[in-house]
Amino acid sequence: WRHTLSAEHHTGSADDVSRGAGLTATGVTAGYGGDPVIRGITVRVEPGQIVSLVGANGSGKSTLLKSLVGVVRVSAGAVTVGDRDVTNRPPEEVARAGVGYVPQVDDVFAPLTVRENLEMGGYLLRPKEVKPRIDHVVTVFPRLATMLARPAGKLSGGERKMLAMGRVLMLEPSVFLLDEPTANLAPAIARSLLEDHVRSLAQGGAAVLIVEQRARAVLAISDHTYVLAGGEVRMEGTPAELAGTPAFVESFLGGTVTR
Repeated sequence: WRHTLSAEHHTGSADDVSRGAGLTATGVTAGYGGDPVIRGITVRVEPGQIVSLVGANGSGKSTLLKSLVGVVRVSAGAVTVGDRDVTNRPPEEVARAGVGYVPQVDDVFAPLTVRENLEMGGYLLRPKEVKPRIDHVVTVFPRLATMLARPAGKLSGGERKMLAMGRVLMLEPSVFLLDEPTANLAPAIARSLLEDHVRSLAQGGAAVLIVEQRARAVLAISDHTYVLAGGEVRMEGTPAELAGTPAFVESFLGGTVTR
């Protein structure tokens, strides 16, 4: 089942970030020491784009994101940000290259306040840059402005995800990697997070690569989508193209294509 369809940022102290850099993974194979979990995956996301990764549980989506940020070792292939090779570089170096990663779990420090979480997100910044960056983050996520003294553990699920993205935004990355940002959120909150906040990141010029189980919701904001199965890319295309493909519709949208 292989189907291919046609289809300005800077970082405080991390001043080696390329403005408007996208991310490309070419032929990436990676895993956890045994047989590879993902094999020969090629994906690309350009500045201003939202590119989604969909697939069943266990298809390798989260492993792919972890391999892009240096958490999981790449055994073959390459990862580049702009023209910079970051394959198997330490996560801190990948962050310096302009990549912000929001994991599905453990995405905030629950005992710390919202402000302290944001300060932790600015760990690569010079001290004088931290407050201006916090001021910027709360303009992007206004709801956080009244919660700076609140422990992150007291936030709602949606507020927590805003904080997680805000913490990454402290370094103003050129690339955002988001792993299941709507997991465990009510449908209306999930839709708002995707349509209002994730979309705004791309509108600001960032390249956004998002793993998401809510296929319909994420297709509504995506420019391009890759479908993973068995650790490989099995299908790709624009949302409109995929919506006309029976195998995709039946597997992910719960319907059939009428012709």
